[in-house]
Amino acid sequence: MADTFDHAPQVWNAGQLRQALANLPDDTPIHIGVAEDPGDFDGYRGGVLVDAHHVENWWPAVGNTPERTETETALTLFADWQPDTYDHRVD
Repeated sequence: MADTFDHAPQVWNAGQLRQALANLPDDTPIHIGVAEDPGDFDGYRGGVLVDAHHVENWWPAVGNTPERTETETALTLFADWQPDTYDHRVD
């Protein structure tokens, strides 16, 4: 059996993000570092913020349960790789 551990990062809320952005000029790019492993930012992959919106979840109709859609209350930030020249991936 593999060793496991509980990972419980402090998830920021809108107020914390607003405070962090408070004094930045409007044209400041937002970079995002994503941990390679839970809590490990020594080897993080950098990204840039490209979009943000409330994600809509959809569930198909099953048995007596009708199709339904819900919009999440949390805002989802979407990051992409940083602008650069990359090799095409060959599958």
